[in-house]
Amino acid sequence: MRWPVAMTRARRRWLPAFLVPLAVAITVLAGSLTAGATVSLPPKSASDILAMVARTEVRALSGTVVQEAALGLPEIPATGPGAAPGAAGALDLLTGSHEFRVFVDAPGKARFQVMERMAERDVVVNGRDIWFYDSGDNSATHLTLPQAGGHASHDPGDTVMETPESMADRFLAAIDPSTEVRVADDVSVAGRSAYQVTLIPRSAGTLVESVSIAVDSETGLPLRVEVRAKGQNEPAYSLAYTALDLAVPDPGLFLFTPPPGAAVTEQAVPAKPLPDKLLPDKPVPDQPVPALPSPGPDEPAPAQHGPSVTGRGWDAIAVFPAGVVPPEVAASPQLAQALQPVAGGRALTTALVNVLFLDDGRIYAGMVPLERLETAAAAE
Repeated sequence: MRWPVAMTRARRRWLPAFLVPLAVAITVLAGSLTAGATVSLPPKSASDILAMVARTEVRALSGTVVQEAALGLPEIPATGPGAAPGAAGALDLLTGSHEFRVFVDAPGKARFQVMERMAERDVVVNGRDIWFYDSGDNSATHLTLPQAGGHASHDPGDTVMETPESMADRFLAAIDPSTEVRVADDVSVAGRSAYQVTLIPRSAGTLVESVSIAVDSETGLPLRVEVRAKGQNEPAYSLAYTALDLAVPDPGLFLFTPPPGAAVTEQAVPAKPLPDKLLPDKPVPDQPVPALPSPGPDEPAPAQHGPSVTGRGWDAIAVFPAGVVPPEVAASPQLAQALQPVAGGRALTTALVNVLFLDDGRIYAGMVPLERLETAAAAE
């Protein structure tokens, strides 16, 4: 279950891949969510709570998720003259508040409905088929995921959008000696009691102050993720359920037929998809608590034609060689509004993530200061 930030990770995965390399999101608590409310639960250690997450058996649900970004980006219109649907959508969901409905029947079935004031954007995953629909311009994009050995090369639900669970899994899987793990106060999220753990980077080189994860006390399902940036009191980005139903959704929700008159585009899926995060995948189920490997040297990955990651954990930097990211992304008028000129290119700077677009086509991104990206680029 995964909710990337806007464009959607196939039609939109190109931009989120380097705009949000650690996949973060923020909570605007409303409706049935009691923000900050504390509850009293039997005490558990950090290892106990992490083990609950690794053992969770929730595979089907319906819910409402609210996201709000306070990254310091300007408001970017998702529609209008010259709007590029992909880039504009991704940037739009990196600013302000957004609400979406999520329906999941894992493995391989998911539906996401992003509700806007003037339009609705839908993502429907059913096996290898993924549909993206925007009612604003009545357009639809259809992708068919590749197969490997006669089977889908990866779980389609892991290709589309971030949920609190998938986001929490990525952070928890990256726990190593560079991360301090603390137990925080119990809370209520979406009307459900939850334990909390807080991850605190020991690295001085990251923009991240802390990551707080609320875990359902009954099922172990992550209900909320909050990420705080250094120097800020409130979360810079978080994602949370405001309503949650653990019943299996109606199967008809995962069937999609383009509306009459819709402009339908068939789009190829890259043979080697871009990395959508800098953190590793979620822990293996039979290893309930993430291992704590010894940090290795800060060495870049072997040279390759696709993207790579240099560094580890909180200090990691995603490196995209020239030509990997479609040129129309960097050329988007909406993205241009958020970029500032720097030596040798342009940069997108936020409270949590920085992205360096070099004039030669290379792109560097990470949850590190811009100077770190420029140093990494100069070293190549």
